[in-house]
Amino acid sequence: MPQIQLNKTATHFLEITDNDFEVIKKYFLFRDLIDSTGYVTEDVLEKLKLNIKSIMTSTQPMPEDLVEFYLNIICHDKMKAFGLKQLIEAYVEWHK
Repeated sequence: MPQIQLNKTATHFLEITDNDFEVIKKYFLFRDLIDSTGYVTEDVLEKLKLNIKSIMTSTQPMPEDLVEFYLNIICHDKMKAFGLKQLIEAYVEWHK
């Protein structure tokens, strides 16, 4: 199971499963997420949170896989822009 680094000082890590990558793929979570600058900022993380909330509230019944991903990965107390950038890079590698 791959781990992503959540901060620059390498004191916090988060394990990512194939199931997590499948959720990203299934719901197209990274599509049009980053603007033309290519920077992953806290605003990008907030945009992702809002996109996921929108999917969850518009889908009945609420998709359990997405809820679990949202709570365990995106809303992790140490997840910041740096961690999201690492998650995106890990997803790109996994998707190859």
